[in-house]
Amino acid sequence: MGDTWGLPFTLSVLNRLTSFASWASTYAALATGLAAALLPCGVAQAWGPVGHQTVAMAARAQLTPEALVHLQELMALEPGTILAELATWADEHRSPETGPWHYVNLPPGDCNYRPARDCPDGQCIVAVLDAQLRILDSRAPPTERLQALKWVVHLVADLHQPLHAGMAEDRGGNRYQLQFLLRWSNLHALWDSGLIHHMGEDAPTLAARLARQFWPSSPGSLSVRAAAEESCKIARQPGFYPSDTVGQDYIRAYTPIVEQRLWLASVRLAALLNRALR
Repeated sequence: MGDTWGLPFTLSVLNRLTSFASWASTYAALATGLAAALLPCGVAQAWGPVGHQTVAMAARAQLTPEALVHLQELMALEPGTILAELATWADEHRSPETGPWHYVNLPPGDCNYRPARDCPDGQCIVAVLDAQLRILDSRAPPTERLQALKWVVHLVADLHQPLHAGMAEDRGGNRYQLQFLLRWSNLHALWDSGLIHHMGEDAPTLAARLARQFWPSSPGSLSVRAAAEESCKIARQPGFYPSDTVGQDYIRAYTPIVEQRLWLASVRLAALLNRALR
């Protein structure tokens, strides 16, 4: 992506915000839902709706004209659907079978992904995302490619939530209890929704702000494995696991990391879609 895309990209983002204006009324309900998500739960869902929609909105604005045409052809199979809605499909249709597809567990002290050790049955985010990318970039029937698109849009975002490359011992932070804004929660829920909700922005607003803040950006490596290892290293940094009460110091230190991960997920998602939808 070159600097010459800066103005078209910015205009593209702003134009798309108009299409999402009708969503405004839904975000009051989302805010309530996100607050509820901070209560202890068995397994949290990565980034929550606002995070996933933010990634999808920002990624769509970075698609090439050719990729956008092919995207619209696939999405015409479900008329009226927009990419930001597809971004939460995988959580809405989560099942015991597909639950493991959203994460990979790496052992303490080792962020090097080893398929035979970390994903022996191929049922982890690294193997599944690679498989769905192959389907999307193939001559498979359009219905299969559309379903692959739904998984790709969701799992690329999941992959950039650090605790989706966490440790089995605490279920990716789900068992690490803490207090945040006077509520009992857990570390995974804090990273899925808590820190994003604390920003006080809906998805269109957050996507536009991140674009202004970080554009232009290089996706770097598009390796799924490398992205998982990158997330793991963030989650293993000293201080990532807070004390039992999350204070302003933690919020100030890690909110920029959340913003960077959301934006990088959008840049990489766009690059992957640009490569697959040709």
